[in-house]
Amino acid sequence: MEKSKYYVVTKKAIPEVLLKVVEAKELLESEKVETIQDAVDAVGISRSSFYKYKDDIFQFRDNSQGTTITLTFRMDDEPGLLSDVLKTIAEAHANILTIHQSIPINGIASLSISIQILQNTTDVSKMIEEMENKKGVHHVKILAKE
Repeated sequence: MEKSKYYVVTKKAIPEVLLKVVEAKELLESEKVETIQDAVDAVGISRSSFYKYKDDIFQFRDNSQGTTITLTFRMDDEPGLLSDVLKTIAEAHANILTIHQSIPINGIASLSISIQILQNTTDVSKMIEEMENKKGVHHVKILAKE
């Protein structure tokens, strides 16, 4: 039997049908609908699409608890920007394990932060999105998940 491989991708890279499968699963889990047919009708996909992909796609936050993720950043070398990023992590109730920053080149710093996802950590996807939206942060990527 072939070993499964896992990938972390951004939402914009995922085909719409897969996002709708996640949406249908959430409707079922929240008991907003009673049957799979009701869920697929609500999101506009076929039952066969739902069954084909239902076991293969999950929101990142659903299975990240108790793990460590390493994020890489490129950000402006501005006073207080790293502090703002760290505050976002603290507000999400995640535990910072390591921080590694390079010497800024041309006003841009590269860094990695390893974060432990705890039981009370809020939605990791939203935490990353908040960091990405900070002025001066050029990108945030998930480098590893352990």
